[in-house]
Amino acid sequence: MTHLYWGKGKGKTTAAAGLALRALHAGKRVVLLRFLKSGVSGEAAELERLGACVLTAKSLHKFVSQMTEEEKERTCQEQTGCLKRALEMEPELLILDEACAAWQSGTVDRELLRRAVEQAPESRETVLTGREPAEWMFLAADYQTEMVCRRHPFEKGVRAREGVEY
Repeated sequence: MTHLYWGKGKGKTTAAAGLALRALHAGKRVVLLRFLKSGVSGEAAELERLGACVLTAKSLHKFVSQMTEEEKERTCQEQTGCLKRALEMEPELLILDEACAAWQSGTVDRELLRRAVEQAPESRETVLTGREPAEWMFLAADYQTEMVCRRHPFEKGVRAREGVEY
């Protein structure tokens, strides 16, 4: 089945990580593909330690809005390569973290991403996360959970905290 955790609220990746923990405990093959993210992430490091495969584009060091067209193309090639590797691993749980943003920004092969979701084998759970899903993502999702932000410490100038926001 396909899970969609979306919206402007906190907790999309956290929900996906919780599902990954549950799947790892059940002995399932878990692959977490982190689109448009770089650097250390507490949940990714721990999931990897517990046996999940974590894939991230290596040259990503900027927000998409700061990238040149050449950098966007290189990012697209790298992220598409990561998606191909993830699919070759035949995961039983495939988490496509920030897939919505990768789709919206064109920094992944859109046809491959859509096929990965819509033509997934019955043995695979697929998770999509992000702020603004494409219409086809809503239609493909068996589970849809919208994260809505009502209040956030960032509004008071509180910086991201290790172990909570990352």
